[in-house]
Amino acid sequence: MSPIDPKDVEVTRARMEADDVRASYGGLMRGKRAVITGVANDRSIAWAIAQAFHAEGAELVFTYPGEAMERRVRPLAESLGAKAILDCDVAKDDDIDRAVADVRKVWDRVDVLVHSIGYAPREALAGRFADVTTREAWRVAMDVSAYSLVGLARAFKPLMRPGASIVSLSYYGAEKVVRNYNVMGVAKAALECSTRYLADDLGADGIRVNCISAGPLKTLAAAGIKGMRDMLSENAERTPLRRNIEQEDCARAALYLCSDLGKNVTGEVLHVDAGQNIVGVVSMG
Repeated sequence: MSPIDPKDVEVTRARMEADDVRASYGGLMRGKRAVITGVANDRSIAWAIAQAFHAEGAELVFTYPGEAMERRVRPLAESLGAKAILDCDVAKDDDIDRAVADVRKVWDRVDVLVHSIGYAPREALAGRFADVTTREAWRVAMDVSAYSLVGLARAFKPLMRPGASIVSLSYYGAEKVVRNYNVMGVAKAALECSTRYLADDLGADGIRVNCISAGPLKTLAAAGIKGMRDMLSENAERTPLRRNIEQEDCARAALYLCSDLGKNVTGEVLHVDAGQNIVGVVSMG
């Protein structure tokens, strides 16, 4: 028998350690129960997150707002074996309370709450901000897009134990002016600020609250923003990584934030935008 080469031993050990690391990342969400809001179709960020959570072992509950949206959401949710599929208009406290009561019928706890909800009247998303932002557009955008995070967090908190997490979806228009994003930018800024305040409040209960700021994507919500198609075509060359992101990139970030990998991360706005947020002037000439 030939002598064992010490280098072979080191290589074998390294491979075993790598295998152990890969194994430890399998089933990141095993045993966790997640409530998913905001799925509109199979291009939704919330849907990509739901798929990733399911693949990593999570049980899922889905919500939808109204009968028309149910026709889109139910087939998707059923394909992942959803434990419940619930009608919930987040602009109505009674709907939120009923959704929590319905979740209690199938689960005794919730480990993850995904808030992927944003809405403003279409007419407020084209033109000069000062001209198109009516009092009603402001109220609706702030209520549905920002306050709903607070309302859902408060309602689900009694079901959430230490180690639970909440994650929401934002966009760079919360930080800088993105023309035609208008009042949605203001609402997303409120969402991000609410994330920090909720993180401080709920941290005392061991609950983490974070936000993902996603780069521009083709989603149903984005379709209502004037110029989005041009933004997508031009954006790739303006990011440090010279590409646009995909829904799955946000899903992987959500896995990190909502699994034990991110157990000491809270109150953060994590940019998943190919580096877009660090770029100032694109070119000086």
